Amino acid sequence: MTQRRYHQLYKSGELRKRAERLNERLAECDICPRCCRVNRLEGSGGYCRSGKPVAVASRCAHHGEEPAISGTRGSGTIFFASCNLSCIFCQNYQISQGHPSLFERVDGRGLAGMMIYLQDELQCHNINLVSPTHYAPQIVEAVCEAVPLGLHVPIVYNTNGYDSVETLAMLDGIVDIYLPDIKYASDKWAKKFSRASRYVKHSRSAIAEMYRQVGNLETDGQGVAQMGVIVRHLILPNRLSGSEDALRWLATSLSRDITLSIMAQYYPCHLAQNEPLLSRRISAGEYGEVMHVIEKLGMDNGWLQQLDSAEHYLPDFRRQGHPFST
Repeated sequence: MTQRRYHQLYKSGELRKRAERLNERLAECDICPRCCRVNRLEGSGGYCRSGKPVAVASRCAHHGEEPAISGTRGSGTIFFASCNLSCIFCQNYQISQGHPSLFERVDGRGLAGMMIYLQDELQCHNINLVSPTHYAPQIVEAVCEAVPLGLHVPIVYNTNGYDSVETLAMLDGIVDIYLPDIKYASDKWAKKFSRASRYVKHSRSAIAEMYRQVGNLETDGQGVAQMGVIVRHLILPNRLSGSEDALRWLATSLSRDITLSIMAQYYPCHLAQNEPLLSRRISAGEYGEVMHVIEKLGMDNGWLQQLDSAEHYLPDFRRQGHPFST
């Protein structure tokens, strides 16, 4: 069985200590950049409307992630309900902006059980935590419970990028693979379309901390990710994602060798059809501009979605068992 860094933290007792310290912070929550300061131990509140129990919308073997994440057996994906952003174009809006009380609620032991099920029963390559930011304390608690049950696969932190550096520091040695978005290069658009203040500063500081912890992507002999950072960038219409600025920052501030996942799947979901700037898919010209930027910057590692991918990645969380058609 592969020995992970989180095994060492468990053996030393550090993993339990971090779970306790993070849990204490829920009493006056400052887990994400919003710092709502509500007491989540006594009920649901704050921007994410989430209390101590974890609201889970779905768990499945996901085959639609990046090739190094999905591999051949799928990524053991746990979709958490709610979010600390409110993107008007969110493809997961059914769960990210639905009320978390409508979904399955579990404690740390229950979440650990889901991890073991995905690893042992479904034989997934990793545990992929989608929208994990607001549940970071509970996730660390669950890893504490799951290690003695045999957890040994990589842990993927699949996040929108609006993360606290202080919280991420507590995940050092626990998370093996960071899969953050870099959504915007403009605070104006981040505020307008995702209700996120200072998104650029917070997301770039967060990605820099993730990169400090795990560095460039490392894979095994089958090309399956074991450690490192993969940065996702969704191309938005009308250049709203600021692709050239965002990608240049990654290349110059972190590394040209960082692994990218350039996503062309934008589709005007949720409220985006009512926003003129976001009410259409991206054009061939907009797609080509981003390809040119990547070539100019010499960023060769990663994946590029095809321009016609928009309708292939739309989930429906009303489906039983799996939100994606299989």
